[in-house]
Order: sequence, then C-alpha cells, then structure tokens
Amino acid sequence: MTNDQVKILVQEWERARLGTKDYIDSMPDDKLSFRPVPEVLSFAGQFLHVGDANYTFAAAAFGVENSHQGKSEDKPELQARPALLEFVLGSYDFIVKGIRGLDPSAFDQEVTFFKWNMPRHLLLSKALEHHAHHRGQTAIYFRLNGIKPPSEGLFRS
Repeated sequence: MTNDQVKILVQEWERARLGTKDYIDSMPDDKLSFRPVPEVLSFAGQFLHVGDANYTFAAAAFGVENSHQGKSEDKPELQARPALLEFVLGSYDFIVKGIRGLDPSAFDQEVTFFKWNMPRHLLLSKALEHHAHHRGQTAIYFRLNGIKPPSEGLFRS
C-alpha cells in the first residue's frame, strides 16, 4: 500500500467509528436492550459483538495480543451507554492506531486469521465489512421502535 492508501484506510475506519457513535447515540437508553426476537442480540449486544470482532480482527492484522477476548455482549456492565460507547469506540481506536503504526509495505504481508491466510489489508477490509453488516442489522431495530435510523454516512468525510 502507498501512504495515500493508508491515509484513506484510516479515514474509512474513522468514518465507520463516527457512524457507529451516531447509531449508539441515537437509540434511547430504554431501547439499548431491545431485541426484535429473543434469539438475536440486543441493540447494545450487536455493537458489543462488533467491538469484540474489531479487537479480534485487529489483533490478528497487527500481530498483537487481544486483551479483549470473550463475549462482551454477555457482560451486563457494558450494556449502559457510557460503558458501551467506551468499549465499542475503543475498538475502532485500536484499529486506527494499528493502521497508523504499520509501515505501508506491511499491509501486503500475509497474516493468519483462524484457519485463513490473507494480506493484512484484506483482513482489515473483512473487518470493515463485518462492522457494516452488524450496524446495518440495527437499522431495523430503530424502525421496529418507530425511530428513523441515522444516515449511514457513506460519503461523510
């Protein structure tokens, strides 16, 4: 990757972070625990899952220890807005810090993620896709509660 490509990658992750903050901030406190059906994650649980995954993807991409292993969606202490925001937004900060800390040539190096081997830049793309998948799922949580979801901010700079 070039320095310009790294800069764009950082901007995309910062945009994703801001969009996630908008979504969490826009859901009323009494709806953070909302589940459309009992078998799916709550609104807060969706974002805690994203945070867990962000830490997991980033630890593999940057070759560092994942200090946030576990299922955060099962931790009641993370369900309230302040703790939810701190944990989830911290996961985006962890990714951005990792991207900024790598030499641009390192993004083409292969890393192992569970049973797959792929270049770092591809693993980070898959992490961004995972984030979008779960954040997109929560749009229906808003609609089911009669609330218009925030814009996805696709072209926000």
